[in-house]
Formats: sequence, structure tokens, C-alpha cells
Amino acid sequence: MVSIGGKAPSFHLPDQDGTYVSLADLAGQWVVLYFYPRDDTPGCTIEACEFTAALPQFKKRNAVILGCSGDGAAAHKKFIQKHKLAIRLLTDADKSLLNIYGAWGKKVMYGKEVEGVIRSTVLIDPAGNVAWHWPKVSAAGHAAAVGIKLAELLGEVPVAAAPAPAMDQPASSIARKPAVKKPTAKKPTAKKPSAKKPAAKRPARGLAKKGKASTNKAKRPAAKPAKKKSGK
Repeated sequence: MVSIGGKAPSFHLPDQDGTYVSLADLAGQWVVLYFYPRDDTPGCTIEACEFTAALPQFKKRNAVILGCSGDGAAAHKKFIQKHKLAIRLLTDADKSLLNIYGAWGKKVMYGKEVEGVIRSTVLIDPAGNVAWHWPKVSAAGHAAAVGIKLAELLGEVPVAAAPAPAMDQPASSIARKPAVKKPTAKKPTAKKPSAKKPAAKRPARGLAKKGKASTNKAKRPAAKPAKKKSGK
């Protein structure tokens, strides 16, 4: 088993092209050595693609990324070509390195206890010591968690600002800050002017009465002159 601060166990394994990679050859660099169960499976694909996407940031920090499983070179090549991976994948055919790093043992899959590769990662410093160890991780968000830890160890991020994620919790849920909702300014709704019908003008009462009175006077017959009595 590995321990933080202790010497990282050495290795000498072939990659997807048959080129051997040893820890001694990587002296002076940070090494991200992650163990995964099998090529081209859902969780392993997510993890490999996220490490590939984050590779430029690791290179800026003088770090190399190595994936390791029991699959052979042919499976590694197919996996790399299918998903356009940019990382090197090592083959540990006899599971010796997996056992030394504590990445092989009993685990629960689909409710059953089985023996196999335990998804885990070791961060090795330029001096060849174990800088950090993730004994059990979730695939999604793990590359981001390793990047945060590396930046922290390099003094780029305050420890309080970059807490280590829980083993079964994706780092993406921790690294992201909650989005602050900005209050949306409500636009004033323009009131449509209501079309009012013009009120019918009523004739003034005084005028109406006068009009009636004048018409009544006009209709009255003129008074006949009284007859004069003749005196006989």
C-alpha cells in the first residue's frame, strides 16, 4: 500500500505503443498515475476523456498523466482512437503494480462483491514521493479534483479555497460555485388607452323649456276682437 509522503513504488510497464515507461524516467515531473478497470466502459471513458480535456492545464504545471489497467496494447489503442484520447495508457498484465498501489481487491458491483481493479489515483511529486492518494474515486469530475489538488500543492490555490472532495462525491459538485441569480428588472407594461365613446350632449333644461313655451305660444289662436254694442 502507498502512503502520503512515502516513496512511490517504481514501475516499468509498456504503453499502448509498446514503449516502456518507468517512474525513474519521469524524475523531475509530477506524475498522475490513475488506475481504471477496463477500456471503453462508461465510467472509464468519462474519466479518460476528462483527463484528456484537462491535459493542457497539467502540462503547464509540468505534470504527465498515465492511465493503467490490465488491458493489453490492442485494447488501449482502440480505446484511444475511438475517443481521441491524448494520454498514455499502461498495461499491467500480471496485476503486480495494481496490487502494490492498492488498486486491486474486493469491491461491490451491482450489489455483489467481486475482485477486480479499484478505481484510484496516486499523485507523485518530482522527487518520486506520493504527494496525494485517492484510494477510491468516482469517474465524473475526478480529473478536476486532481487538478485542484496539484494547484494547491504548488501554492496556486489557498487550502481553504480548494477542499478535497469526498471519495464518492464528484469534484465538479464542489469546484463549482453556486450561481447567483440576478434580479430581473420588470419592464413596465404600457397601458393601452381605452377608447371612450363621446357622451351625447343633452340640451340644457332651461333652453328646452323655453323652446316648448315658445312653440306653445305659437300654436295658440289669436284672440278675436270684442264686438261693439250699437246703441239704438
